[in-house]
Amino acid sequence: MGFGRKVDVPVSDLSVIRGIWEVRVKKHRQRQKKEQQRIEKSALSRIDQQWQYRIYCKSLRPNEQNLLHQYLQRSTRTEVQEYTGEYTGEYTGEYTGEYTGEYTGEYTGEYTGEYTGEYTGSDQQQDPDESKLKLQLDGDSWTEFPPELRWSTFLTELHVTRTKICRLPEYLALFTQLLVLHVPKNSIAELPPEIGKLTALRELNVSYNRLSKVPPELGHCENLERLELAGNYNLSELPFELSSLKRLVHLDIAENRFVSIPVCALRMSVLQLLDLSHNRLSDLPQDMDRLEQLVSLFVHKNNLSYLPHCLTNISTLRMIVVSGDELTCIPTKLCHNPNIKFIRLCDNVTSAEKKKKEEKKEEKKVKRRRWRELGKEEVKDGREKEFIEAYISTLTDRDTVPYSTTKVSISCLL
Repeated sequence: MGFGRKVDVPVSDLSVIRGIWEVRVKKHRQRQKKEQQRIEKSALSRIDQQWQYRIYCKSLRPNEQNLLHQYLQRSTRTEVQEYTGEYTGEYTGEYTGEYTGEYTGEYTGEYTGEYTGEYTGSDQQQDPDESKLKLQLDGDSWTEFPPELRWSTFLTELHVTRTKICRLPEYLALFTQLLVLHVPKNSIAELPPEIGKLTALRELNVSYNRLSKVPPELGHCENLERLELAGNYNLSELPFELSSLKRLVHLDIAENRFVSIPVCALRMSVLQLLDLSHNRLSDLPQDMDRLEQLVSLFVHKNNLSYLPHCLTNISTLRMIVVSGDELTCIPTKLCHNPNIKFIRLCDNVTSAEKKKKEEKKEEKKVKRRRWRELGKEEVKDGREKEFIEAYISTLTDRDTVPYSTTKVSISCLL
């Protein structure tokens, strides 16, 4: 190349490059989806499941095998017969139920904990909306999922709360009919990539666990309508692959460490509720009006100094909750719009009290570092979040629009 030679540098719009990249990502996902369907239709997975089932049956005791055999005979029966009786056996607890064509009994046994699962199905074939199969696990005595859960792939709802379970089961991909997965307030440190195979999933709640990242495979759950990731340990970003969640209407990522709104959240076109409270946001993007169906926006307990004017372009917006201590610029249309409940949570405190608060924050940070060094992590319970939700729910019955909530401290000398 000569010294004085001019070189033409191609310059293009960033949106064009982004569009090309999105097309490639879409084609790649389509290829992955076809490959996944081909594998699911293959007989290898069914053969492997059958062999695993045989191995499991071989490990059972004779009385457990008899009980399983009786259950299989009952589940394949076509005629509806009436059965009223009690069975008290050795199968990990006590079974008391009634069989009247439809089994609606409750099984409460002890298998290193307490199993309170509900089976509300029937012998005859029904629509998935009519037969809801639900399993609940609750209590500190649970440290892992029961092994019998492997063969309960017919479940549509799985609720696990306040246990010591650290991870989801490896066979999670077998629950292809699962619609609701609620695992809040546990010790789960990560979500497995197999969660992307739950294509029928509609609700996912992993709040108040110890997540530090979200797998990009979650973007394959295109039927997801509600996603709650509040109160995790070190969650600060969401993968771009979550942009494919075009049916998501509820996104809760409060009480985390986000410094900006995730890009994928701005591409969820039908999003109606966005909760970003208790994070580290310093500003909001100028293209938030891309959320054309947004109804409720929670951004309190952040470091916002202004609200962008683009919020006035969202015609569906009905509620905004912000912290008013540091706000210096607010669009007038938001404050005086009678259709919008604009709530400012303010704390008018003196400078001395502010210093005390700052000192307390520093002390808390030091304590947290010490706890981490000792191998213990911070625990969040979400009580303040529940209080805010209860307060906001009472506003539906009010005629007036609250402008601010103020705490005033007064000292008198007598």
